[in-house]
Amino acid sequence: MIPEHYSFATHVNPEHSGGEITVLFSGEGRPVELHNTGPGIHDYYLVHTVLRGNGEFSLDGKHYICGAGDTFIIFPGALHQYAAAAREPWEYVWVAFQGHRCEPLLQQLGLTPERPVVRGSATRKTLALYRRLRLSLQDAAYPALADLESAGLLRLLLRELALAEPERLPAQTAGTAAKRLVEQAMRWLELQYAQPISIEQLAKSLGYHRTHLSKMFKDAIGLSPMQFLMQIRLERAKSLLRSQWSVEQVASSVGFADALYFSKQFRKRFGMSPSEFRQRGL
Repeated sequence: MIPEHYSFATHVNPEHSGGEITVLFSGEGRPVELHNTGPGIHDYYLVHTVLRGNGEFSLDGKHYICGAGDTFIIFPGALHQYAAAAREPWEYVWVAFQGHRCEPLLQQLGLTPERPVVRGSATRKTLALYRRLRLSLQDAAYPALADLESAGLLRLLLRELALAEPERLPAQTAGTAAKRLVEQAMRWLELQYAQPISIEQLAKSLGYHRTHLSKMFKDAIGLSPMQFLMQIRLERAKSLLRSQWSVEQVASSVGFADALYFSKQFRKRFGMSPSEFRQRGL
């Protein structure tokens, strides 16, 4: 029997959590001359990065010649085929993955079925991540840790692929930059509302002047950052008041050092005190 590979090794994720983005398997191989895979369809993403040699890849009827340093991506549901060259057949590493966050993440990075080949992507850092990824899957003693580590390494690997051709990343216009800044500020406040916060802290953490940030924030959502923060705190307080915690404990949990001030702000927004809200079972 004629061998299909001069060398071949693959490692399977022993856990497969089925999360946002999960590695299925990863490996490395050196196919023989003219070795052909496909045509076929996968229900997962499969990324190959060519270490040396050459070959041909096709996806949904489009053909690409790939050589050392190139990466080609197979997308779920896409008809694909790839074959090693007759002379100097390629040697490559690969990783397969799936999850509900894969498609939007790859689109954000500009890795799409319309552009499935990334040139010049086999950097030292990329190849080191592939090696670490394969090693992580061999940790059969702690499958949950193997799954966790491999997913983290995959995200770093995808980042490196995107950076190999940064022109793939969406351009930031003045409008989108402002929108992005406001979204970051909102996210920051939504996560830090329980802490003592000032507009100066918020602006500094995002690298903007407080006046500039406040104006963009107000223009975007009609509230100042501090008004938005108050809204978050009081809405969260409503949820906590349905529990067994005291009014003082609720106030402290949502960022109010003074329970009386908390009660005053709560009444101002909802037309009743925290105790009344609780008594009504709202």
